[in-house]
Amino acid sequence: MIRRTVDLSPGARDAFDAIIDVRSPAEFAFDHIPGAVNLPVLDDAQRAAVGTEYVQGSKFLARRGGAALVARNIAAHLEGALADRDGSFQPLVYCWRGGQRSGAMVTVMDQVGWPVTLLDGGYQTWRRQVKAALYDAPLAHSLVLLDGPTGVGKTALLGVLAVRGVQTLDLEALAAHRGSLFGAMPGGQPSQKAFESRLHDALSRLDPARPVLVEAESSKIGARVVPPSLWAAMSAAPTIRLESPVAVRAARTVRDYADFAADRLALDTALTRLPRHIGKQMVAEWRALAAAGEVETLAAELIVHHYDPAYRRQGQGRGGGRARPERAVVGIGSLDDAALEAAADQTVEALAGLNAR
Repeated sequence: MIRRTVDLSPGARDAFDAIIDVRSPAEFAFDHIPGAVNLPVLDDAQRAAVGTEYVQGSKFLARRGGAALVARNIAAHLEGALADRDGSFQPLVYCWRGGQRSGAMVTVMDQVGWPVTLLDGGYQTWRRQVKAALYDAPLAHSLVLLDGPTGVGKTALLGVLAVRGVQTLDLEALAAHRGSLFGAMPGGQPSQKAFESRLHDALSRLDPARPVLVEAESSKIGARVVPPSLWAAMSAAPTIRLESPVAVRAARTVRDYADFAADRLALDTALTRLPRHIGKQMVAEWRALAAAGEVETLAAELIVHHYDPAYRRQGQGRGGGRARPERAVVGIGSLDDAALEAAADQTVEALAGLNAR
């Protein structure tokens, strides 16, 4: 018997042995339910061919040809990716709207004897829930921003705090971008919708009754826009500010961006994309430092003359011009692990003070 559901809460999704997206690879790559695997019943070329025949030729031939392709593809999945699944396998299956593609897959799975569940409304059900959470309603979580200038160690501290059990939201990891001129990561960024899917999944797994520590970002991370409900909560959130000497920040930046710094061509290209107000002479001097391999000196120059002024401007713009309450100032005086652990201690203490209010 084919079950049906619209429950996509974390607990409901985690109860399935697999979430199977039967849409084409291109649809899956653009966005999908986090944790899903792609077992397409039509690949990209097949879907395009069937659609063209349906619109421009014969609807009957399109259906007949499409059915043959779907049958062959499902057979390949049964003999391939699903071959080791026993009779207890409990999958959730979806397509674009919960129609013919997922219907074909669940019909076969049901006949095999698997207790299969169909997602009513398909991917569109998931997308409506994401939009409702990130666009249409206030965020349920109490955020605390981890603020501080470039190179101060915000991302590293978030990692240490997450290990300690502090609730954290790593926007740079979710957006696959480190939020700076040199912030691109291998593989590029997810689509805007995929970024939002990752955000919704991460937030839905956090306890709204406990504070969530999130790195202070601008409203865009690379090319991805922070959705309005989250941005409104970030704009109103209290802050814990990190401080560190410029020399330490420069050293940390070089260490964190070691792969990028080693690519002289990529580094030089990035420097040519600096804002126009920097000035041609200064950019030329920085490009010369990069060419000479003096990356730590370059990092310090960028911090003092580019990133810190930008950080001050962004701080004035956050919160609609209103000053947000600053709950603590935490210093990280070196690159040593001990300094990071001490900063984590202070941050946990500051968060505990917020809980007590």
